[in-house]
Formats: sequence, C-alpha cells, structure tokens
Amino acid sequence: MDMTPKQIVAELDKYIVGQNAAKKAVAVAIRNRWRRQQLSAELRADVTPKNIILIGPTGVGKTEIARRLAQLVGAPFIKVEATKFTEVGYVGRDVESIIRDLTEAGIGLVKQEMRAQVQVKARERVTERLLDMLVPTPKIGPWDPEQEKGDKQDKQDQEDQERRARTREKMKAKLEAGELEDRIVELNVEQKASPVQIFSNMGMENMDVDLQGMFDKIMPRGGQPRQLAIKDARKFLMEQETEALIDRAAVAEQAVDRVENHGIVFLDEIDKVCGPSSGHGPDVSRQGVQRDLLPVVEGTTVNTKHGPVKTDHILFIAAGAFHTSKPSDLMPELQGRFPIRVELTDLTRADFLRVLTEPKHALTKQYAELLKTEGVELDFTKDGIEAVAEIAFEVNRTHQNIGARRLHTILEKVVEEVSYEGPDLAQKRVTIDGKFVRDKLGEILQREDLSKFIL
Repeated sequence: MDMTPKQIVAELDKYIVGQNAAKKAVAVAIRNRWRRQQLSAELRADVTPKNIILIGPTGVGKTEIARRLAQLVGAPFIKVEATKFTEVGYVGRDVESIIRDLTEAGIGLVKQEMRAQVQVKARERVTERLLDMLVPTPKIGPWDPEQEKGDKQDKQDQEDQERRARTREKMKAKLEAGELEDRIVELNVEQKASPVQIFSNMGMENMDVDLQGMFDKIMPRGGQPRQLAIKDARKFLMEQETEALIDRAAVAEQAVDRVENHGIVFLDEIDKVCGPSSGHGPDVSRQGVQRDLLPVVEGTTVNTKHGPVKTDHILFIAAGAFHTSKPSDLMPELQGRFPIRVELTDLTRADFLRVLTEPKHALTKQYAELLKTEGVELDFTKDGIEAVAEIAFEVNRTHQNIGARRLHTILEKVVEEVSYEGPDLAQKRVTIDGKFVRDKLGEILQREDLSKFIL
C-alpha cells in the first residue's frame, strides 16, 4: 500500500466528516509503515510505530476512522474494549488474547485473498467432478484369462471411449450454459465432528495448543450421501475444492507476517482503565490492566496456534472520552508508548448537516434506499435536513452529548410512520421537509422530561 497521506485523508473524507487532525495523524502513521519497509533490514528492526491516542466524546468518529483505515490498507484489524480485560489471575480476558484475535483476523484476510486466486482453478475442478457424476466412468469387470481380446474388442473399446468423450463434451457445454442446474446428483457431504468443549480456569483463548484442531484430525469425519440439485451441489464442491487448493502453512506464514508488520489494534475505552491505584483491595480493572497491556504495546512475543507473533511493529490506536480522567493519568510507561495525542472536536450544527449529506453512505441516503425497496420514494429537502441537524445539535447540547449517534435516534423517529406504513401507502412519494420533521418531533421536544428519554 503506497498511498500518500493526502490520498489516505481524501479516502477517509468519503466516510467521516471533519476531524482533520485525527485523519492526518493516522495517515502519517500508515505512511510511516510504507517508509519503514523501504529501509535496510538492519535499520528497519529499530523503527517502531508511533502509537496514537484519540481523545474525544462518543460519536465523533474515533472508531470509524480506525475501521475505515484498516479496510483501506487491507491490514489485519481488531477493535477491543479495554474494559473487557482484567489483571492476570482474575476472571476475565487476558490481554494477550488481543494478539491471538488479531492473528485470526489476519488468517481470514489472507485466506480470502488466496480463495480469490484459486477461484478459476477450483471452478474447473468442480466442473470435472460434476461431469464425473453426470457421465460416470464405466466399471471394468474382473479380468478373465480365458478371454482373448482381438482387434474387434479393441476397436469396440475405442469407440466406447470416443462416445463417452463426446457425451461428456455435450454435458459440459450444457453445464456451462446453465441448462442442468436442476438435475439431481448424489453427493457425499462431509459432516464435521461436534466441537470438543475444553474448559480451563483461564478461558479457551489462553490455550496455546490448538486442541480443537488436534481433535478434528483424530476424530473421523462422517459423510452421508445427499441428493442435491447441481446448483446446490456446486456450492459444496466449490468449498471443498477451494479449501483443497489453499496451502494452510502458507496462509499461516503470510498472516503472521502481515500481523507483525501491518496489524492495527484499536483499543477503545482506554480512559476507563485510567486513574490512580486503589488504596485497598485488589486493583483488577485499572493499574493491573495497564501493567498487563504494557508489554504487549511495548513489544513482546505472543504464542498463538499459528505460531509466535511479535508485537513490536503492530500499530496501537487507543481512544477514550476522558471525561473524568486525562491521558496523564495513565501509567508513565504506558503514556510513553502513545506519543501522539489527538483531540477530536465536538460536532457542530454544520458538521451534523454534512454528516447527513456528504459521506458515501450518509444516513439520508440509507433511509431513502431502504424505503425504495417498498417502492416508496423518500425525498429529503434542504430545510428538512437542516431541521434534523438543528434538533440533533440542540438535544446533544441540552442533554447527553452522544455525537453523530443522535442522528440515528432522531431520523428513526422522523421516518417511523413512513417505515411502518410503507408497503400500504397510496402516495408512494414522501417529502421530508422542515415542517414534517417538527410535526413528528414537536410533542417530544416540548416535554423536556420526555425528550430526555425518547431523544
């Protein structure tokens, strides 16, 4: 991936409104990975990623920036909540499971790419297997030493082979033309053995040995013949042939390499593990989690079922609202591992207006397309969109600020009646203007106690 920082920001702009400082920070971090790959092997090992903390209230685009970034660069990505983890020795997830989950994401990514590469070959093999079912090879009877094959017998065999080859070609042409999709064939469908449940006091994700994989190999896989139409049988055969063509060892090797050099971990709610250590009792959810996170962020080797994974060059993007705490409340050692801090701004009226219209999959476009499936044409006017943005901004300001997520609540209330009546509407064109929006929300907005709960 050799996109320049400006190109990365331009792509992010298609989905996320504003927050230019955060977009620039992540774009530079991604570009630095490409720059690192151009260095000599000796220097490359010493260049570590500059991890980022995104500071800002909920609903302003922190998670979306990280998620879209990973999709853009095709990197293994995982989003985890810091609050899910507890200090080692207590009930809860071990922080090293982050890297195991990231490796699984890498495996899925590489496997998907390899499936695309072997698609053509797999399709050819599926066609051959279907032809074998439609035009089976004649069974050869037991050899009779008394029987002597003369020229006549040889000629007959050759004619049979030529006839079968011609039949096979005709069947192949019909198969490729889609004329035999409903023809029934018998297929031996593999039944996977039931998963073996393994319980341990540390949880399944902490077991380094892939015991489930081991049991899958030991236990016999049952198979039962099923009568299927060719269109259904093709799906089963495609899956089998694709899996057979993929080199699992190569998948694991590529995935581990990609995780180590391009993996992105989005660590949300980092502010919830901030704060001083408690003066009494076990400190399960704050300093303990930070101490456990430190080696993973700093650089360590985590054992996974696909092999050891080094975390030295994985990019960590942490995020939090930091309402009741601040980044300086983190342990000094952990602070040092997140040198880049970016503050995301609250959304203004103008931002809400842009969120409703500019992104590639803006909410107004989503609602219009959803109702189009019922034949209803939803038309958002300029003053209608302005009314939604105005109300969202005011409710966020006067009640709880939940950012752009407020738009989901308000729009759902606005189009609720149209969505409900959609299939039965006589008038299939509905205009959402300012009056329509205020009529739908007027009663709720007038009663302040009600607006707190409804909007």
